[in-house]
Amino acid sequence: MKLSIIIPTYNEEEYLPNLLKSIESQKFKDYEVIVADANSCDSTVRIAKNYGCTVVQGGMPGVGRNNGAKIAKGEILLFLDSDLELTQSYLIEMIEEFEANELDIGITQINPISEKKRDKILHDLANWFMIAFEKIKPHGAGCYGIICKKELHEKYSGFNEKLTFGEDTDYIERIAKNNKFKVLRNPIINVSTRRLEEEGLGKLAMQYGKSTFNDLRGIRTSAEELEYEFDHFPKDPLEKEDLLAKIKKISDNHSIVKSEDLKYIDNKKLDSKKLDDKNLDNKKLELKITNNKLLNIENQKIKIFYSVCGEGMGHAVRSGVILEELTKKENKEKYDIYIFSSDRSYRYLKNKFDNVYEIGGFNTVYENNEVKNKRTLLNAIKATPNNLKENYGILFKKAREVKPNIIISDFENYSSILSKLINVPLISLDNINIITQTFIDYPPHHRQDMLKAKSIIRSYIMRPKRYIITSYFFPKIKNPDKATIYPPVIRNKIRNLEISYGEYVFVYQTSNSNKELIRILKKFNEKFIVYGFNKEGIEGNLTFRKFNEDKIYEDMSNAKAVITNGGFTLISEAIYLKKPIYSIPAIGNFEQLLNGFYVDKLGYGEMHEKINVSTLENFLNNLNKYQKNLYNVKNSDNSGIIKELKKSIEIFSKKY
Repeated sequence: MKLSIIIPTYNEEEYLPNLLKSIESQKFKDYEVIVADANSCDSTVRIAKNYGCTVVQGGMPGVGRNNGAKIAKGEILLFLDSDLELTQSYLIEMIEEFEANELDIGITQINPISEKKRDKILHDLANWFMIAFEKIKPHGAGCYGIICKKELHEKYSGFNEKLTFGEDTDYIERIAKNNKFKVLRNPIINVSTRRLEEEGLGKLAMQYGKSTFNDLRGIRTSAEELEYEFDHFPKDPLEKEDLLAKIKKISDNHSIVKSEDLKYIDNKKLDSKKLDDKNLDNKKLELKITNNKLLNIENQKIKIFYSVCGEGMGHAVRSGVILEELTKKENKEKYDIYIFSSDRSYRYLKNKFDNVYEIGGFNTVYENNEVKNKRTLLNAIKATPNNLKENYGILFKKAREVKPNIIISDFENYSSILSKLINVPLISLDNINIITQTFIDYPPHHRQDMLKAKSIIRSYIMRPKRYIITSYFFPKIKNPDKATIYPPVIRNKIRNLEISYGEYVFVYQTSNSNKELIRILKKFNEKFIVYGFNKEGIEGNLTFRKFNEDKIYEDMSNAKAVITNGGFTLISEAIYLKKPIYSIPAIGNFEQLLNGFYVDKLGYGEMHEKINVSTLENFLNNLNKYQKNLYNVKNSDNSGIIKELKKSIEIFSKKY
């Protein structure tokens, strides 16, 4: 026999008939159906027998599947949950793709039995996630059609019966580790949304989010931890309250700290001096450093993975300054540093440092100074599976080879994923997390853009141990124990420049798509030196230049003003050089909008969402006012942020 279909059940009289009908209607007939029932008290067993199924003693969740597999006659096993429905030709498509790819184990994609758009999006995301991670961390979004050779099921002792949740993912991971696995692309299985309706999106997202996060870290999560239940009966509230009362009684009788002791501790007045926030932070940091020294971390070289976003040049420039400090001669005996980046950032850092590795990354798509979200997303989705595969081969394998103690990310998301996969602490050092970690001001009509930016940033950089933020504006921090702000990181070449005000305006653009800017600049009786359009030459009053690190410093230091988007690094350097700023943020880029907004708010120049002749003319007529405000800004060095980073490395580095 080719195929044995195994279905664990418990009180499934409502859903099982639909699944069995969908199996019965398949053109492929070389199969048997085994129902492993966990003592249902409804008509589940009778229904199974009426459809000609073999019924065996079950148990939830892995026991039933294993019991079914023990009597299976098929060379291939297909494990299904009872609330599924097979799509037309599912079995034929599944067998054909499984054998054509010479697979050992696989899983099928899912489609909700629902008309709700929300449900469709959620299941599409689950499919995308499974495919994206199939080469890195084989994963199953529930037991929705797991296909496995029977001989391998037996070799690996089937499902782990000790697990009460995530036994399907554990099963896939163990077998796929040394055998061929794939998310099948052709067969699709229909999935009930009953648990989504019963539990609600919030609770279900928490359950599966926590479980998946732990799976990526190699940790299994129990059903009890997630408050996950396998039956679908309504609960008796009186019975539940009685049970909770019993648990509380047991807990009170066996608690190390009695409730009255807790009350005493809570009410006791502490007669000690109140420390200010900075002193308290320092005490905490000193204590953690002392603890790490007791673990002999100071006697080892700390291995650092430093990963840098490849979008634009700002992340690379800032990281270059930080890395110059960390790789100085006096730090050679302290740190081994491995640098990862993409695109222009990779090339920039490769020319400056050793141990620089190229990884894949995302780039924002711009058109006429506007972010094209759909094209950016489509490009990201297309690139993600390949990036994950390639970056796994670089980041993950390098991590297994050298065992990093700490990962530092300048808004590079694959290092954030790596941190969770290998359970190595993450430090975030960037400017963009000022959006997530502080109470920022922003134009009220951009609230939706702010919320969208927050969600994207949080998905890029996931729960680091420390946020080190660099900024030229200083809003209130939400949690000072978690985050801190320092002035912008400025290159020494910028610091050493002599400031003068020539007869031209310096122009820098993040992308070369802002054609409207060029059209307007040509209307002025002013000279403009323009960077960012990737060309050389003179067009009337415009001089175009390609990026050259030495030349761009000279042009910027002698300019009378700066026109730019909202890029953080260039604005920071313009402020340091006391150059008035005319900011035109890329439409749809909230970070640039925020940077420009604070330029305007602090009186360092003007921010306009669209360029036009009158606003630019007004800006050029008020340069003296902005220069005066800029001269009140006190320039600072990079020593504070370097000290903070070194301290955080000491505190959070993992000991093997």
